[in-house]
Amino acid sequence: MRVIQLSKPGGLDQLQLVERDAPGAPGPGEIRVRIRASSLNFHDYGVVSGRMPTEDGRIPMSDGAGTVEAVGDGVSEFTVGDHVVSTFFPLWLDGEPPVADFKTTPGDGVDGYAREEVVRPATWFTHAPKGFSHAEAATLTTAGLTAWRALVVDGGIKAGDTVLVLGTGGVSIFALQFARLMGARVIATSSSDEKLERLREMGADHTINYKRDETWGKTVLDLTEGRGVDHVIEVGGPGTLPQSITACRIGGHIALIGVLTGRAGEVPTAALMAKHQRLQGLIVGSRRHQMDLVRAIDAIGMKPVIDRSFALEDIADAFRHEESGAHFGKICLEF
Repeated sequence: MRVIQLSKPGGLDQLQLVERDAPGAPGPGEIRVRIRASSLNFHDYGVVSGRMPTEDGRIPMSDGAGTVEAVGDGVSEFTVGDHVVSTFFPLWLDGEPPVADFKTTPGDGVDGYAREEVVRPATWFTHAPKGFSHAEAATLTTAGLTAWRALVVDGGIKAGDTVLVLGTGGVSIFALQFARLMGARVIATSSSDEKLERLREMGADHTINYKRDETWGKTVLDLTEGRGVDHVIEVGGPGTLPQSITACRIGGHIALIGVLTGRAGEVPTAALMAKHQRLQGLIVGSRRHQMDLVRAIDAIGMKPVIDRSFALEDIADAFRHEESGAHFGKICLEF
């Protein structure tokens, strides 16, 4: 089978396409999956760029979607031919989070899905949404589930709420889609007027160019008649968090998801405290969360936004496209 492996010390020029033996028959409780697609995330970029060191020869990519080719003894959830999608934390099946690192995350602590075949425990996958292509399904493992958990599981979003999404990456676009489908209003930011127009076409009620409006938190307050938003999808980190606190209502919810502006920085704790806000960090979600997400998608019929797909052997070019910041939505690998 064809496999992408990453050589130390990392970097896009250290991604190589190699041939490896395909896995054999699945054992008890396992399934063999023909992987057909993956999708790029900021976390994957951290690994392949060398910023998040991993073992020499690691197979990257946390997201994988494909078709079940064989099932081992005792597997009743899947049958041959089923379309499936991987989970980000394979050992977090349900309940409270049991992990605070990436030691079990495919593409980081263990080998990921930049390969054509894999044998894994059946619990490492869920069914894909009905009617989804493999590329569309692959966008759910990290970005889709993160947005779902932020708004639905942790945020308890309801019709009539207002959501602030930052930028046009995969998590933010998914959050816009989920918010609109659940009857919430959306305010969205970007540094690109062209992307802001696309956000409006997708249903954003208001858009803000944060490059021209450095105090966009105050603008959000003005747009909500001084109340502030109920939920913030905070993907920026320390560079954007002060404005997000300003934009969020008293008692509101800020889902701290990303570190695009840095891994550490000052937090205006007095403002956060005075406004009784809930600042909650999260990384993706459990297998149960993903199963709930898939069931919801089957009910509402939404489709993810895919910017562009690349071949497996063009994985470095796919990450260069991500580096450029020109994308709108998800970047995928299809093979």
